[in-house]
Amino acid sequence: MALRRALTIAATTLVVAAVPLSLCPSVAAEPVVGPAAAVTAPEGPAQAWLVADIDSGKILAGKDPYGVHAPASTIKALLAMVVLDNLAPNAAVRATTAHTQVECSCVGLVPGQVYTARQLLDGLLMVSGNDAANLLGDMLGGYRAAIARMTAKAASLGARHTRAMSPSGLDGPGWETLTSPHDLALIYRAALSYPIIAQIFRQPSAQFPDRGGYKTLTAQNKLLTRYPGDLAGKTGYTDLAGDTFVTVAQRDGRRLVAVLMKGDGPLWDQAVGLLDWGFAQPR
Repeated sequence: MALRRALTIAATTLVVAAVPLSLCPSVAAEPVVGPAAAVTAPEGPAQAWLVADIDSGKILAGKDPYGVHAPASTIKALLAMVVLDNLAPNAAVRATTAHTQVECSCVGLVPGQVYTARQLLDGLLMVSGNDAANLLGDMLGGYRAAIARMTAKAASLGARHTRAMSPSGLDGPGWETLTSPHDLALIYRAALSYPIIAQIFRQPSAQFPDRGGYKTLTAQNKLLTRYPGDLAGKTGYTDLAGDTFVTVAQRDGRRLVAVLMKGDGPLWDQAVGLLDWGFAQPR
């Protein structure tokens, strides 16, 4: 399936939300969907999604935008903000064997190697390193302290349906991280206001400490090089969450965010279709 092939989303099946937005403290307008914003789902694997103007906060279309689901690794952007709220980018820590004993995807931490918070953020956001997430969690005071700060940060952004239960987005019975498409849109809008996070999301590669030197990390976000104007993207998958994806793109001075959750297959094409449809709508 061609990446740039837009989904067939007939205008007659869509009800566009043009809802005035309230302001969150110290943040831009909070996306709000009214009853008239129900949308017939487009063809695609995601069962819950939205596309919104990231600056005005207007949700252009969505399906189950307030439904609460597991986000998998898309929640890592929330951890990244908490890290930068509490740690200097050059704060350093030495990895242990325990940090490497985690279900992967992993950046490949080396026991005994020293890493900075900035390097770990590269591994967190570019290649979805669960080992990097756990080490950053320890830098924040440990597992429980990290997830408490993540949940508090989400609440401060107006993401009231978000509850973090692991720094990485890994989940299991009794420790399910939960959020909604609406909340993830808020989280990614806020995350892109952090210059370091915005820079990491835009970089196609980075050097990362390895045994005796460095290795090259390559961003997992395929839209970064395949969708003109893509600014950020984060994938995720667990058995509970299914496939998840959040991406932000810019065209003609307009920034849109597409959030896709509860997918049962690759979400690249559906994300492209939603972005293309959104950019075609009047401002």
